[in-house]
Amino acid sequence: MRRVRYAENGGPEVLRVEKAEIPRPGPGELLLRAEAIGVTLPVVRRVREGGLPLPAGIGGEVAGEIVAVGRDVTGFRVGERVTGLCFVDAYADYSLLHTSMASPVPEGASSTDAVALVRCGLVARGAYEAARPAEGESVLVTAAASGAGHLALQIARARGAGRVVAAVSSPDKAGFVRSLGADEIVTYERESWGEPVDIVLDAVGGTLLSPAVGALAPGGRLVAYSSGGGTIQAYDLLVGAKSVVGFQMALIARHRPAVMERWRRDLWALFAEGRLRPCVHAELPLEDAAKAHEIIESRANQGKVVLRPA
Repeated sequence: MRRVRYAENGGPEVLRVEKAEIPRPGPGELLLRAEAIGVTLPVVRRVREGGLPLPAGIGGEVAGEIVAVGRDVTGFRVGERVTGLCFVDAYADYSLLHTSMASPVPEGASSTDAVALVRCGLVARGAYEAARPAEGESVLVTAAASGAGHLALQIARARGAGRVVAAVSSPDKAGFVRSLGADEIVTYERESWGEPVDIVLDAVGGTLLSPAVGALAPGGRLVAYSSGGGTIQAYDLLVGAKSVVGFQMALIARHRPAVMERWRRDLWALFAEGRLRPCVHAELPLEDAAKAHEIIESRANQGKVVLRPA
């Protein structure tokens, strides 16, 4: 089989396609023939910035058909389509997925739908829930055209937000986010992001944190779910009785699996009703993984970027 790995940290140019043996599933593991692989900004950053022993494989979201199961596997069978998070060698023709990270892909949905919807949708849904929204409150979403952001826009609308604002890096993305239900569009360089909002869902971090806090109305809440870091001045929170909460999907998966499963069911229900539309910016062959990383790193994507093994 083919897999994508890197022997040094850096940009897309460090990614290499190599041949490898098809892995065998261990206890509690599923072997998937990959049909779709999701590319995310945290993974792109990890390749560039380091954090793993080298050479390293690339983790990520996968969806495909189960072709073998390991010992002690229950609830899954060969031939079933599933999706989930693979921590090693997700960019490959075949991937190993632990049953604790796997969930079925329902009839009527493609594997591309699954990698575009489930993981990013769980993050978007969880970030929105972390804000403790009330019916009719206004919501601003940064990185609103991203894999998670474009779903957060739709989730806010479906869950009863009164006004939804999309913050994007470029005016070129305005038509895309408006088609998903955004009432207003702002770009990051604007001094004012318009009328203050009750909730900001921030997937960017860094220097964008200060204007994001500034966009909050008195008593507003910012949910930070970015891997981009950043600093907030306490005084900026005190003067408006504003608050900031961090959200990390890994903690929900580890400590509140029943909540994660409920959110997952809700995502698929909204999808089936046509109220949640996962959008794909590009579907690229596995050997174009470097190009996929370039798209994500340049923030050019409008929706999800997906790798498709042959």
